[in-house]
Amino acid sequence: MTDNTFSPDLHPPSLLAQPATDPQLPCVSVIMLTYNRPQFIGRAIQSVVGQNFSDWELVIVQDGEQELTKAVVGDWQSRDRRLRFFHRDKPGNVASALNFGVQQARGEFIAILDDDDYWISKEKLSRQVAFLRQNPIYVACGGGAIVIDERGREQLHYLKPQDDTEIRSKILQSNPMAHSTTLYRKSVALGLGLYDEGLPGYQDWDLFLRMANVGKLYNFSEPFMYYTLWDGGTTYSRLRMNAKSAVRIVARHRKEFPGAVLAQLLAGAYVVYTYLPSPIRSASFSLLSRLKKWFFSAAKLHHPVS
Repeated sequence: MTDNTFSPDLHPPSLLAQPATDPQLPCVSVIMLTYNRPQFIGRAIQSVVGQNFSDWELVIVQDGEQELTKAVVGDWQSRDRRLRFFHRDKPGNVASALNFGVQQARGEFIAILDDDDYWISKEKLSRQVAFLRQNPIYVACGGGAIVIDERGREQLHYLKPQDDTEIRSKILQSNPMAHSTTLYRKSVALGLGLYDEGLPGYQDWDLFLRMANVGKLYNFSEPFMYYTLWDGGTTYSRLRMNAKSAVRIVARHRKEFPGAVLAQLLAGAYVVYTYLPSPIRSASFSLLSRLKKWFFSAAKLHHPVS
């Protein structure tokens, strides 16, 4: 059965129209979600503050109670007024928190950064803003990643498919962009209805698929972030929800992009994997995650570490 939850009658020219900019408002709004991970958020904030592009605001959305996180963010706010902190008493899923953050955003462009990841290049935002300004047909751009464990040890370097044609050839089998590396047009995301709160996982993948129907996508051929892969991360804790979402996402978009049969097989295998005994999943998760990123990347800078 096809999932048609997000099938609005969209007109690409209107979605891609350049919005009027207000010089009093920031150019980029960085959205950072945080939930009980105060040990990582400081380095994530530092990677934003350290950008050579200064026309940004950082919108931090916290679900749940974590006093230490509030203290860390409060210390940064005392030093930089570009940080805006929002605490939601009633936690929701990732999509609802992201949508809340985007709705608070005042920038023309949206950048995403998870609280346990951090950016590598100080030129990330400046290069991405320049790219989208110079290429109005593109709706989003991202980059590659360096996978690290919770101790900061590098596990794998990988790049995503670079040009729009290559991205479309694999977009139905794997998320085409690393979420924490992306910069996209807020007007386009709003026009598409933002992240689907009805999906329990992979909401970013679904949004990028919808974006690909109204414009082009691009990935820079270099790593833009350190991606933390650890047992406390959301990727591991949401395995079954992500797997079920993958099945729905592939069904929803299977007629729009090539490779539907392979995509359905992969999504089905993912669901089966989530029902394996917990010790097997726990022991194999990190390696399988790295293998998947390695297999679907455009270029493997280093092979997976066992």
